[in-house]
Amino acid sequence: MPRLPDPRGPLTAVLLHELRSAPHRLPPIALPEPEDPLADADLQLALYVLYELHYRGFEGVDDRWEWEPSLLAVRAALEDIFENALLAAIGPPDDEPALRPEDMDVALRGIADADAASEPSLSMYLEREGTREQFREFAVHRSAYQLKEADPHSWAIPRLSGPAKAALVEIQADEYGGGRAERVHAQLFADAMAALGLDPSYGAYLDVVPGVTLATVNLMSLMGLHRRWRGGIVGHLALFEMTSSVPNGRYGRGLRRLGLEAATPFFDEHVEADAVHENIAAVDLAGGLARAEPALTGEILWGARALVELEARWSRHLLASWEAGVSSLAEPLESSAPA
Repeated sequence: MPRLPDPRGPLTAVLLHELRSAPHRLPPIALPEPEDPLADADLQLALYVLYELHYRGFEGVDDRWEWEPSLLAVRAALEDIFENALLAAIGPPDDEPALRPEDMDVALRGIADADAASEPSLSMYLEREGTREQFREFAVHRSAYQLKEADPHSWAIPRLSGPAKAALVEIQADEYGGGRAERVHAQLFADAMAALGLDPSYGAYLDVVPGVTLATVNLMSLMGLHRRWRGGIVGHLALFEMTSSVPNGRYGRGLRRLGLEAATPFFDEHVEADAVHENIAAVDLAGGLARAEPALTGEILWGARALVELEARWSRHLLASWEAGVSSLAEPLESSAPA
């Protein structure tokens, strides 16, 4: 169980202080008004911490905080800020009455192709030019999600039925190693971190992960924890699976170029597994939900667009930081030779 992180601003200073006490009704808390809510470290860390109470919790934080009404009210207010920023960035879910469920895979691929044509490729950079330290930073960023990989999407299982539910369970079974603990994808990522000389403990780097990274994880928790966003979380996972195989192949080749073969099994696994998942995610999961609930078609595509938007912001942050010769993390890592 991780420790509570250090505060990143006035909001987290108050929340983290309160969480160290026994559950109680919170005093009034001033809501932030950040210039960019999708990258604000104080807002995104507050949301991440509040969501984490539904996952593994924190050392010294009473589990009863998970359902404290006043804390949930604060979370809802922060979610409104986050959602409104997303809506401002990509617009609301479109009404898609003309889109046939069998064309869902084509529509999702169109979103992925448009993004690939407009954004610089982080995976291509790391494959060809990335240094050991840059790969270590990349792994630290990704640890905010990968050490609980699949968990946010699993919230959708009880919210679905029929073919869409079956498809989601099929994908998630692979994510959780098919019953083999050493093959759970989160464990494979922890092994990759250890091979890179990093601490693989859950939450070990929460203090240095910037807001733009936390937002990519908070998006999944937001949609996974709210039934009203079930279409969005399905679209997010579908596009995630459809676009994962190629970049993971690049990451693996980049690591081998640097002599870091021991860190590659996680990425190699995703090249193979996600190539299999791609059709299941697009046709059976996203298409299955669109067939069962046609009114959610626009929301499914919105979830995919939200993924693209936040991942693009994150990629630009890393590449811009490295081009400027500075760390992409809130604080630089201590140099450590990979094991």
